[in-house]
Amino acid sequence: MGTHVIKMPDIGEGIAEVELSQWHVKVGDLVVEDQVLADVMTDKAMVDIPSPVNGKVIALGGQPGEVMAVGSVLISIEVEGAGNLKESAAPVPVKEAPVAPKVEAAVESKPAATAAPRPAAVCQGPMVAREADERPLASPAVRKHALDLGIQLRLVRGSGPAGRVLHEDLEAYVAQGQSNASAPAAAAYAQRNDEEQIQVIGMRRKIAQRMQDATQRAAHFSYVEEIDVTAIEELRAHLNEKHGASRGKLTLLPFLVRALVVALRDFPQMNARYDDEAQVITRLGAVHVGVATQSDVGLMVPVVRHAEARSLWDSAAEISRLANAARNGKASRDELSGSTITLTSLGALGGIVSTPVLNLPEVAIVGVNKIVERPMVVKGQVVIRKMMNLSSSFDHRVVDGMDAALFIQAIRGLLEQPATLFVE
Repeated sequence: MGTHVIKMPDIGEGIAEVELSQWHVKVGDLVVEDQVLADVMTDKAMVDIPSPVNGKVIALGGQPGEVMAVGSVLISIEVEGAGNLKESAAPVPVKEAPVAPKVEAAVESKPAATAAPRPAAVCQGPMVAREADERPLASPAVRKHALDLGIQLRLVRGSGPAGRVLHEDLEAYVAQGQSNASAPAAAAYAQRNDEEQIQVIGMRRKIAQRMQDATQRAAHFSYVEEIDVTAIEELRAHLNEKHGASRGKLTLLPFLVRALVVALRDFPQMNARYDDEAQVITRLGAVHVGVATQSDVGLMVPVVRHAEARSLWDSAAEISRLANAARNGKASRDELSGSTITLTSLGALGGIVSTPVLNLPEVAIVGVNKIVERPMVVKGQVVIRKMMNLSSSFDHRVVDGMDAALFIQAIRGLLEQPATLFVE
């Protein structure tokens, strides 16, 4: 028997150390080639570390949350063969997991219709004895299926290679649980004294760090304005009825992107990045709109590049493509970085007002609240109108309050008179 030592890989971009986010194996486990051993977090992405060999885990080189230097021993695996020590030369092949290099305010933008709330699993099949922090092997599609069903994946017995959980395993788990549905449930009003401690590591640590960094460094201020979106919603419905089958359905987001592009012509100071260490503001002609998108691993911000050169349907298609790529773990680093201004929305869950956190080094973020029907006075008559708030935040070190108000008022005018979005 021999020992194969896998060292922390050089992931590139001058990174000297990474955080060990999660182990997917433990000492004594048998592993196969290409099986994911661990997740590591860099400043820009979560990365899976796969095994290059078949064998048995005999030692782990660190604990979750530990920051490890590139080249340090990550894991040792006992393999068949001569009894000499073998080492994996860095870099080990890695696969990027769906994690944004930037983390924005904790709000979600969905280019499609708002998803229904996730159902909680009302039935459970036979449980599998896994550690609470152990992540079973499963494809992204299976993980999303389990999430939609409200099932904890670690409780499902996997029938695939190396115990990989398959779609069939989820169906069997639910079916087994349904057969036990008549079993008496625990008392609904029983006292509980349990506690759970969750270590802040990996993606959650990055979110915490970036949120703290943004609020400490930037001088945030927010501005909220009410907008009558009746006319633009009528236009959207008309365009979808006429062209939806051939060009695709339009949500409100492409119209908002277009409004940003047009308004920024008169307010270029909003489409900027501020290097507070060098004390330099860079205003950009290109409008790269970050669209905050929620995924299973946290908030991600895919970027619609050169929005100034896109039509409504082009923007809609790109928003949809990027959102799907982000949620399925297919988005590249380039697609998740480089935004110049961010658009964030919770759709129908958007509430009345929000206070989005800036995506440094950007200086403006536009937050969209939900659309509600309300009685409004129009030309002396009380009528029902569709109303929506924009809750936006700015960096007061760069953006003056008057300019921020005028910028949002410009967006309001464009949305309330949608023909002006297309008048050159």
